[in-house]
Amino acid sequence: MLPGAATSAASGDTAPARPPSRPEFTLVVEAPTALRDLLLRHLDLARLQQLPDDERLGNAEFNRLVAAVPAQARELLQTEGYFDAQVTVLREDERVPDGRRTAVPGTVRVQVQPGAPTRVTALDLQPEGDLQRRIAAGEADALALQQALPAGGVLGLGQVFRNADWTATKQQLVNRLRSAGYAAASLQRSDASIDPDARSARLNVVLDSGPLFLAGPVQVSGLQHHDADMVQALAGFSPGAPLTEARLLEFQDRLQKTKLFNSVTVAVEPDPASAAAAPVRVRVVEALLQQATVGVGISANTGPRVTVEHTHRRVFGFPVVADNKLEWGRDSQSWSGDFSTHPGAGFYRNLLGVQIERVKSETDVVLSQRLRLGRTQDTPRIERLYFLELLRSRQADLPGTTGGVRSGGVPTTATALSANLHWVWRDLDSAILPTRGLSLALQTGAGQATQHGGPDGPFARLYGRLTGYLPLGERWYGTARVELGHIAHRSGVQVPDALGFRAGGDDSVRGYAYRSLAPTDAGGGTISGQRLLTASVEVARPIVPSIPSVWGALFIDAGRAVTDWRDYSPAWGYGAGIRWRSPIGPLRVDLAWADELKKLRLHFSVGIAF
Repeated sequence: MLPGAATSAASGDTAPARPPSRPEFTLVVEAPTALRDLLLRHLDLARLQQLPDDERLGNAEFNRLVAAVPAQARELLQTEGYFDAQVTVLREDERVPDGRRTAVPGTVRVQVQPGAPTRVTALDLQPEGDLQRRIAAGEADALALQQALPAGGVLGLGQVFRNADWTATKQQLVNRLRSAGYAAASLQRSDASIDPDARSARLNVVLDSGPLFLAGPVQVSGLQHHDADMVQALAGFSPGAPLTEARLLEFQDRLQKTKLFNSVTVAVEPDPASAAAAPVRVRVVEALLQQATVGVGISANTGPRVTVEHTHRRVFGFPVVADNKLEWGRDSQSWSGDFSTHPGAGFYRNLLGVQIERVKSETDVVLSQRLRLGRTQDTPRIERLYFLELLRSRQADLPGTTGGVRSGGVPTTATALSANLHWVWRDLDSAILPTRGLSLALQTGAGQATQHGGPDGPFARLYGRLTGYLPLGERWYGTARVELGHIAHRSGVQVPDALGFRAGGDDSVRGYAYRSLAPTDAGGGTISGQRLLTASVEVARPIVPSIPSVWGALFIDAGRAVTDWRDYSPAWGYGAGIRWRSPIGPLRVDLAWADELKKLRLHFSVGIAF
C-alpha cells in the first residue's frame, strides 16, 4: 500500500517545512499488449503517477518502489499463466547542464520476457454425494453428466492457466451441477499444482453434488382471473422428474408465450430436506384482461398503414382469448379475428379464426376471406398448427389498368376447402436478433378447389422456407435463405389466387415491387404462380465498433413465381443496406438494383420473416 503523505521540518523552524515534491517520471513497460496493460494497471510504481497532489512521496520511497518492480511484476504475470518470466528494470536519469546526475529519474523502463505460458495438463474432477452414488449405480444420465462436466468450465486441457479463469471454472462447474438438477451443489475443495519447469498445471476439483432435486407439487401464486390447472398443465413434467434448469426455463417460457402474464418466475428452493419432492414455485403477474393498441407504420411493400388491435384474455369468463386486428394501409387492408382456448394438456390450444384481406399490386386486386378451425401447439423450438380452412378468393383488374384478369377483364372467383399443417422449427442463438443457427418453416395442405363457372378438382400445396445464420470471421455475419413453393392440381382446375405464389419485395427479391415477380395472363394482368423459387445471400458487419448495433450489408437476391417450371428464369437483384439491430428486431433499409428492370428501388422493413 502506498503511503499517503510525507512531511519534514528543519530543526528549529517555527513553521512546517514544505513537503518534498512527488517525483516526476515516465514509466515505460515493454511487453506484449495484454501483459503491458496488466502491469500499467497494477504496479505500485504505475499507481504512483495517479496520486493526487496532496499525497507526496520522497525519493527514498520512490527508489523502494522501483526496486520492488521485478518481484511485483513476476507475481502479476503468474496470474496470467507466466511462471518463468524475466523482468529487468532500467533507469534513465535526467542530467543537469554541468553533467551531474540528478536525484530524480526521468524514465523507468520495465522490460518483460514472459516466456512460454503454463498450460493445463490434467483436470481431475471428483464428484461426491448423490451424483457419485448414481454414477456407481450406472445410471445413464449421471454417467452422461460425468462425461460432460470437464467441458463445463473455462479451463480445459491445453488452455493457458490464468487465475481468473481458474476461479471462473470452479464456479461454472458448480453451476453446471445445479443446472442439471443438483440445486444444493457446492465446491468441497480444489487445488492447482504448478510445475514452472515443465510449464504445466494439474488441477483437482472435488464437488459435492448434494441430492438430486425431484419435482413435487407446482405451487402457483399471483392468479386473479386465470386457472391454476392451466399453469400446472404447462409444466411439461410429472412429479418425480429431475428439476433441471432447462425444464424450469422451458416451463417459464411456455407461460410467457401464453401472453396471459406480464411477468413469470419459476423457481425451486435449494433445501436438501425437500429434494425428494421439491415444490416448484410459480409467481405470476397477470396481464390486463382487455388491452387495445393503436399503431402507425410504413413499409416499402404496402406503404403507410394504421393498425388497431384489441385483446380480451378471458371472454365472458371462459378460458378463451379473443384477438382482433384491423390494419388499413395504402395497398393492403385486412381484418382478422382469432379465438383460441388457453393452453391445456400437451400445450395445445383450440382455435377459430376469421380473416378478410384486400391486397393491391401494380396490376390487380385480390380480395380473400378465410375461415379456419384447428389446433396449435407452441414449444420453445417448434410450433405446429393443424387446421381446416375454407377460403374464397376474388381477383380483379386494378382500376385504370389495361388488359384484364382472364376472360377479358371479368373478375375470377374461386373457393377451396382444405386440410393444412404448418410447422416451424428454430435452432437460433436469438429469436429476435439471430447471428447463428437455422430456422425452417414448412406448410402442407390438400383439398378441393371450386372455380365459379369452371371445373372442380383436388389440389395439394407445399411450401418451405429455410434460413441460415452464420458468423464469418471477425465481426462479419452471413445470412442465406431459400424459399420453395409448389401447387399440384388437374389441368383446368383453378385454385384460389390467395393460395398461389408471388415474389418480389422486402423479404423476397429486392429491387422489384411487392408481389410483382409472377406470371401474367393473356390480357397482361398479374396472377399468382403455381411454382415459386427464391434465394438470397447477405453479408453484414457493424459499420463502426463504437456503435455495434448499426450494421452495413451487401446482398444478392434471385427468384420469381411461375406457372410451370419450364418457364422459370430467376430475376436478379443486388445492392447494399443499413441495419439497426433494435430490441424489437432489425430495422432494414436497402437500396437494390433490379437487373431485369435496370432500375434502383428503396426497401425498408422491421422484423424477421421465418
